Amino acid sequence: MDLFEVLPRLHMFRFRIGQAYLWRDGTDLTLIDAGDVEAADAIEDSIRTLGLDPAGIRRIVITHGHRDHHGAARELADRHGAEIIAHTLDAPVIRGERPVPEPDLLGWERPLWERGLTVPEAPPTPVHREVNGGEVLPFGDGARVVHAPGHTAGSIAVHLPLHGVLFTGDAVTSVERVMLGVFNVDRAEAAATFRRLAALAPRTVCVGHGDPLTENTAAEMAAAANAA
Repeated sequence: MDLFEVLPRLHMFRFRIGQAYLWRDGTDLTLIDAGDVEAADAIEDSIRTLGLDPAGIRRIVITHGHRDHHGAARELADRHGAEIIAHTLDAPVIRGERPVPEPDLLGWERPLWERGLTVPEAPPTPVHREVNGGEVLPFGDGARVVHAPGHTAGSIAVHLPLHGVLFTGDAVTSVERVMLGVFNVDRAEAAATFRRLAALAPRTVCVGHGDPLTENTAAEMAAAANAA
């Protein structure tokens, strides 16, 4: 796993497949996604390299119910008493009560989807707080939950308006270029979500796969959303 600074209070963990983010409010820490089931120790070690204590993890926000995004959440929550937060529609998948919904794959997406299935299965994971969109979470000087359906029915983004930061989960990707995320259950709905996220005009965008957007971000998002 690799660790990158995005902003002084924001770091990215990059795993073999996918990534997660750490936001810091003093010693209070928030994870946006949690990597796969094998990621817990690496996340903790990376937090320590920043001079922080993993015991400061207060909450883990899960953007959607895919195994590469919530695999380590249960272990980290058990170790540190963190609250796990997810959308009501994806919470049953994360808890293991319902199967992961099958995406409507384009032909070129199928090999990528099969590669993603090599990520180990995530264990049933508790969701301590269910959200629906519009809630303000107590980090980042007011983190607003944005319902972002299309990739999954219960996908969410998280917007930090005072910092101009947007976490998109897999609604947006930036592997080689900024584009609509892949493996969507409803591509038309995903494209509509992309346009709504772009309209927030963020200065920094943290995606589920690919490099964060930190320069000319609002324009890049708008152009990609219009092409989706």
